[in-house]
Amino acid sequence: MSTEPRVAPPATSVARGVARAGDDAAAAAAPTARVVLYSDDSSTREAVRRAVGRRASKDTPMVDWLEVATPDAMLAAVAAGGVDLLVLDGETAKVGGFGLAREIKDSYFDAPPVLLLVARAQDAWIAAWSQADATVPYPLKPMEVADTVAGLLRARTSA
Repeated sequence: MSTEPRVAPPATSVARGVARAGDDAAAAAAPTARVVLYSDDSSTREAVRRAVGRRASKDTPMVDWLEVATPDAMLAAVAAGGVDLLVLDGETAKVGGFGLAREIKDSYFDAPPVLLLVARAQDAWIAAWSQADATVPYPLKPMEVADTVAGLLRARTSA
């Protein structure tokens, strides 16, 4: 299994099955937020991407997703810099998002904010230990995921 980061294919604007001219140019000119999405479960990554879409809210930048399924790929993405938000699956097998969040917060002075996806309300104490900036519980509710991502991106850009 490769440790290279896996990048989601670029999305295109489509209205009623017809691409609108100028949308890609406008999207390219718009500011973007680099979001690293870590989970070993492709359906979890897809659910988060679908919940947030290309933009979490009207007042936040377009999202440039980087999907990764291994801890090495996630850590390499953070080390490369330019990351505005980390979305980490706390339920990822072997190396979950809780430990990775703590490692990143301890290792980087200006670490990006971390959103942890958690399975149980009882995980709040470990999310606090991991220094996560926010949590969203399973089952994922699209509006809650999008609102939380938007809030973290707003805080990041206003800081």
